[in-house]
Amino acid sequence: MLNSLRRLVSLSWSTFILVTMKLLALCVVLAMAQAARKPVTTKAPPTLESVVDQMNELKKTVEQMTGTIGTLSRQLMLQQLNMEERIRSEGDSGIKQIRVSSGGTKPYHAPSYVGSRFLSVHDHANNYRTIGMGEFIAVLNGVEFRTRHNDYGLRMPHRTSTAYHAVEDVPFPEVPPAVLKKATVQEQITEMREWFKAWANQDYSKRDYRPYFKPTLCYLEGAWTTNSKSLDEPFSSDRHHIDATSWFDLQEKIRFTSYTGRKSSLENYAYLPTTVMNLLNGTIPQVAQWNYRIACHPLKRDLPLNRLRVVDDLAARMSYKRRIGLHSMSRAARFQINPRDSNTWSERTSSYGLLDQLMEEIPGKNNYAGNLTDDAFESTAYEYYAKDSKPINVAYYHRYFRTTDKDAMGTSSQHRGYADTNIFMAMTTQPQVAPMTVKSCKRRVCKTYTQRWTYAVPLEVIYMTPLYRWNPYDIEFKGKTGSKEARVVTYAGRNGGIEKDRAFNGTASKYYYQTPAEFFSGTTTEKDSADTSKGIVGVLDKNGDVRRVTSSGTKIVLPEIEGIGRLRTRYPVMPIHAEGQATWKELSALKDLVMEQPRYLSMYNELPVGVNSVMLSNLNKTVASDMLLETSTPSGNEHTHTIRLSAEDIEELKQGKYMFVVTSESMGHSHSLRLKAYKRRNKWVYYFDICDGTGTKKCWDGHRRILYIIEGQDLDA
Repeated sequence: MLNSLRRLVSLSWSTFILVTMKLLALCVVLAMAQAARKPVTTKAPPTLESVVDQMNELKKTVEQMTGTIGTLSRQLMLQQLNMEERIRSEGDSGIKQIRVSSGGTKPYHAPSYVGSRFLSVHDHANNYRTIGMGEFIAVLNGVEFRTRHNDYGLRMPHRTSTAYHAVEDVPFPEVPPAVLKKATVQEQITEMREWFKAWANQDYSKRDYRPYFKPTLCYLEGAWTTNSKSLDEPFSSDRHHIDATSWFDLQEKIRFTSYTGRKSSLENYAYLPTTVMNLLNGTIPQVAQWNYRIACHPLKRDLPLNRLRVVDDLAARMSYKRRIGLHSMSRAARFQINPRDSNTWSERTSSYGLLDQLMEEIPGKNNYAGNLTDDAFESTAYEYYAKDSKPINVAYYHRYFRTTDKDAMGTSSQHRGYADTNIFMAMTTQPQVAPMTVKSCKRRVCKTYTQRWTYAVPLEVIYMTPLYRWNPYDIEFKGKTGSKEARVVTYAGRNGGIEKDRAFNGTASKYYYQTPAEFFSGTTTEKDSADTSKGIVGVLDKNGDVRRVTSSGTKIVLPEIEGIGRLRTRYPVMPIHAEGQATWKELSALKDLVMEQPRYLSMYNELPVGVNSVMLSNLNKTVASDMLLETSTPSGNEHTHTIRLSAEDIEELKQGKYMFVVTSESMGHSHSLRLKAYKRRNKWVYYFDICDGTGTKKCWDGHRRILYIIEGQDLDA
């Protein structure tokens, strides 16, 4: 019986309903057969009492079967919860795997989340707005799914419309006026190179490149949706779509390809799970369909290039024997955003940081006009570093917030999710997103909360350059490929040849070539079989003259520019699912010990061969360990909080800078502080001048502003 129940639980909901209906039909047939075998006898007409008894018996049977179906439905729902909880405990939200196409003599020769390319990125620079990205398996808040071949477009949530999935094109940066003022194309090329040089050197003293080199943060978003019947394309792509007529059709194709090991040649299948989201009246299941999309957001601020650094993925480097410098310019590279908005990096624990500030610019399904408050369990969520205790707008993606509870002392900081460091969440009111309801009772007063949430992680930072708009040859753009106006671009066998009868007749959305070939000093970039752009092509200008140009869409790495070199414009920053595992964390610590041995000599239990105690002693004089600071309260409300600072943090404070930190929790609360330092009598004094973002110099519970060192030492003291 138990095995039969397990088999029923493992079935999909549609299959479960079908099996149940067949069992009911079988019961009816058996009952009729049993009745047919009985000898025919003349019976007295049924009495009203006997009819009532039969009706009551039938009602009892229906109630029992309804209860059984409700119990099994709830068990299916709890099985899904159990699976999600298991995935949540095994890792964080992020990418898990890309498609495998080769192996080797070592395990790291086969792709994991990275092979020759991280996230299967590639170029479609001949396309007007297409960003090349293949399939991958990802996890968002415990939901594991597989995407189709993505090739997403540079599109953002709509700035004024609140319609579900309303989007608009990300605006292209303008061309610097200093370039457009030049009289000849060669002069424009020379001037444009100077602007790229300024961006590469991050020097805006002579040419302020920041309005013309705009960082755009693209993200992966997922949600449980109420549309479980008709197929809903998650986002538009110029090259790919889900190749199915319904969700059922898609599920059957996924089952078949998983069973046979085949795939869609165009990579247009996606595994997107379904779940029983709720039970209406305890019996009727409400099924939700998982769906995802990729969208982008133009950042409101500049993001200096030094806020990004390459992550040392040893498996990827070993597979191709690349040094870290060469690896950083390869398609296999992934990057990390500095938790602190600083030119320098330090290895330290962190909470709310630069990535949080950037993601909080991105709206959920209500788009930019969304404004919602989370007041579940009678506890309003507030901004993490609020200056005036303002509720956080949960219609935008965030992971940190603070609450003020009636029965707790002070303010408590919280992180969305239990152990998922990467997940960002946003609330929505869109009816297409499946809701979740809970009842909470306090002091015999019960309240019901119904909310709808979506989930996201950062995908990549794309630096949009003036090349999207720069058109010094004044080549006519004829719109979307396939339209009547754009047909002339390739009419009569035009293929981009340099000859006049073979050159493209203008440009279109899939033939976007307008950058002068002479702008680049070479065409050598890393190539991939998925790339579609050609090198140098011929395009007719408005006068019918052939111009030698190259593609103007998004490239991972730009070709060589004279006097500058190769420049990267796409920086994948998607987190890794496995980073949340205990084994990954332990191996990461071991990798640091091995790869950066001099820095971490003090962490060795036994000194490596060739290192003696004198060398270690000299090293300890120049390398500071972390310091633990403490703040106390006056008597009558005695408790303390601690703050851990790295050696790099201490150095920045000594340079006159300040930083925001969050203390440890004590007496049911914590504090957010702005720390500073000054030197008095040849000793450094560490203190805070803002507590809990209120603009006041004191915490509500009277903590002393001066911090005391309780662990570690100040080398300059």
